[in-house]
Amino acid sequence: MVRLMGIDPGLRFTGWGMIDVAGNRLCHVADGVIATDGDAAVPERLRCLHDALLELVHRFAPAEAAVEETYVNRNGSSTLKLGYARGVALLVPALAGIAVSEYGAMAVKRAVVGTGAASKDQVEMMVRRLLPTATIRRADASDALAVAICHAHHRASALRVAGGTRTA
Repeated sequence: MVRLMGIDPGLRFTGWGMIDVAGNRLCHVADGVIATDGDAAVPERLRCLHDALLELVHRFAPAEAAVEETYVNRNGSSTLKLGYARGVALLVPALAGIAVSEYGAMAVKRAVVGTGAASKDQVEMMVRRLLPTATIRRADASDALAVAICHAHHRASALRVAGGTRTA
């Protein structure tokens, strides 16, 4: 059994999710959202995000982590701030010695729903189906669990290939 942490980074809301994986079996451990004060200065918000992620790493001791990649939008300032949050989300597990993988939104949707064009509602519905004990309160947490599920699928495929049991 291996514990995986999924992170959906954002400066205002960062979703996180923990799952245990044994073979092809997924088990929900915990999920939630880290909210920062929108009126606080960016450095203070990043410190808050850092401290909360660090506490989660210590509390749940994931073996691996996965972070959703940043998409670029028309507002350069928003993209930059999202990049700051993503940097913290990558750095915290890395500094704890945890391997970190990155997945784009389309790869996550494909892994969870079967199509990269899935809506947020479809992703959340499949996360709830795959992890029936999850009590998801915000879409950010659902997205983070989806990132963890995506990593579990990619990890299983890589292990099969490495073990010489490649499947078609």
